[in-house]
Amino acid sequence: MTPDTLFDILDLNHDGHLSRAELHKAAKRLAWHWHEAPLFAVLDLYSLYQPITRNQFGTILHQIMNDPLGPYGKVLRQSPHFIRVLKKNRSQQALEPANTQHSHSQSTLTLEKNRLGNGLKSFRQTAGTDTANQYQRLLQDLGTVQIIPDKAMALIIDPQRSFTQGAWMQSIGAQAESDVAPIQLAFNSCSAFLKQFYRRMDIMFTRCPFPPESYQWEHQLANIIDPSQLYFIKPGNSVLFPPLNGFRQWVNKGIDRGKRFLIMGGCTLNSCIRVSAMESQAHFIDNQLQVVVDLRLCGARARNFKSSAMYGGLSAVESAIHQMQTAGIKVVSGIEWQ
Repeated sequence: MTPDTLFDILDLNHDGHLSRAELHKAAKRLAWHWHEAPLFAVLDLYSLYQPITRNQFGTILHQIMNDPLGPYGKVLRQSPHFIRVLKKNRSQQALEPANTQHSHSQSTLTLEKNRLGNGLKSFRQTAGTDTANQYQRLLQDLGTVQIIPDKAMALIIDPQRSFTQGAWMQSIGAQAESDVAPIQLAFNSCSAFLKQFYRRMDIMFTRCPFPPESYQWEHQLANIIDPSQLYFIKPGNSVLFPPLNGFRQWVNKGIDRGKRFLIMGGCTLNSCIRVSAMESQAHFIDNQLQVVVDLRLCGARARNFKSSAMYGGLSAVESAIHQMQTAGIKVVSGIEWQ
């Protein structure tokens, strides 16, 4: 199939422009799945702010076909992350002042504890008492850290509905609902975090290339996150790949503006968060950037909270925490905003 033929199929209203809405509708009609997910992710990113023209579409496909990295190579140089005009316009958008004075930091912690208590109750019902108790002990063993919002930026990793309702969850098979309960709990906490800080501090997101039905933000977060929110494509465990996904540029820009903490949350704790946190801590070590993993914002499969001989009697989650701490990452049970 030629680029022109594919464009004509995707361009549902035949106006010579492929909008983001058309892309999503056509991809679902065509039953795009795992094989098409990388192309879908690139096209979604390109159409974030304006429709893709026929000529642009052809250029995108030719770059992908001729690059050893395919959709994760040089084609990303022309994405919104690297378009100066868009970058300039978005950087000029005023952030609302963060309402995070010390006078109410304690009340914020109280709300988080109440929310965690309600979440753990639900967690016990779906994932089991033993797993919930292990998770609670993990939180109790980890301390908190004090951070000034103006000195921090946050990255929420893959908060997509695939993990709680879509293709990823469905791939688990039996007992999938109970197995993803900790991830849903983490998304609940991410939602509460975004309600407080979205548009009030530097917050970005990653997306894993999933099939169209599973690519969207998790439902709670979709009600908070701007539909045109920029994000980093992350096909594997590390946010540093692909090299041109925009993550390095975003962090460097934050460092230049005085940011000293990179907070991470999302899913999953023992894979994407662990790898992304450790590689980010190592990559930016000369910039005096401290990576902080807030455990309340992080989810993993319920089975990964259970002890295993594979990890020397620890759980996969406990092992991940120890690895991150050894790498110099602050893994905490919560953040006290100053």
